[in-house]
Amino acid sequence: MSETDNYPDLEKETDIVNNEEFLSTPEATNEDDSTVLETDFESAQTVDESNQDIMGKDSPEGETENTDSDNNVIDEVTQTQITSLEKEIASLKTQLETQKTQTKDFKDQFLRLTADFENFRRRTSKEKEELEQIIKKKTINELLPVVDNFERARTQIKPANDGEMTIHKSYQGVYKTFVDSLKKIGVSAMRPEGELFDPNYHEAMLREPTKEYPEGTVIEQLVRGYLLNDIVLRHAMVKVAAPSEEESETEFMDTDENISEAKQS
Repeated sequence: MSETDNYPDLEKETDIVNNEEFLSTPEATNEDDSTVLETDFESAQTVDESNQDIMGKDSPEGETENTDSDNNVIDEVTQTQITSLEKEIASLKTQLETQKTQTKDFKDQFLRLTADFENFRRRTSKEKEELEQIIKKKTINELLPVVDNFERARTQIKPANDGEMTIHKSYQGVYKTFVDSLKKIGVSAMRPEGELFDPNYHEAMLREPTKEYPEGTVIEQLVRGYLLNDIVLRHAMVKVAAPSEEESETEFMDTDENISEAKQS
């Protein structure tokens, strides 16, 4: 017979102690905690699924209403922006047309001013040239008598000795220098001898009957004429050939015969 048989109460206490030790061990505790956690997780997942089911049943209609209202708001804002942009575009087009018109007006005005300025420049340049010619012509005309005196001295003075020849050569040198200066500014002397009389360049002082030259031919230049380029500074005073007396009588007789014949007819 064993000791435990004699002490039944001791056996029961031993079993109770062993159970308590087992429960106090970490393995037993962890298994229980994991069981509790798994249970709580399953219950929470069940609640979430039920909530999702409830929300899933209610959400489509609410979302559709919200989407429609949002679209309406977006359409109104977009239409407002489009209207504003159209007004701005129309305003910019108007401004562009105005700028084009102003640019065209400014261009036409610029072209007119350019043409006016060009005409003014040409007119001023022409007037300047004419004024220069007038002043130059007037100045040279005041000097031409000096040239005439030099020419008269050259034809009239006849040096008799070496001293007079020296003086003659001296003032003739001055005359030559003076004439060369006039040539440099465009002055030239006329040479009308042997040419037909032209009232634009010549002034007839005498008429001499002669058979050597045709009628109207310049025989001699009494006072020299001068040109400034193509402008007449002074007309040449000339002697013009006229018909001889015999030719004049013949022409007169022919004229009388023609008159008598005309009367008889």
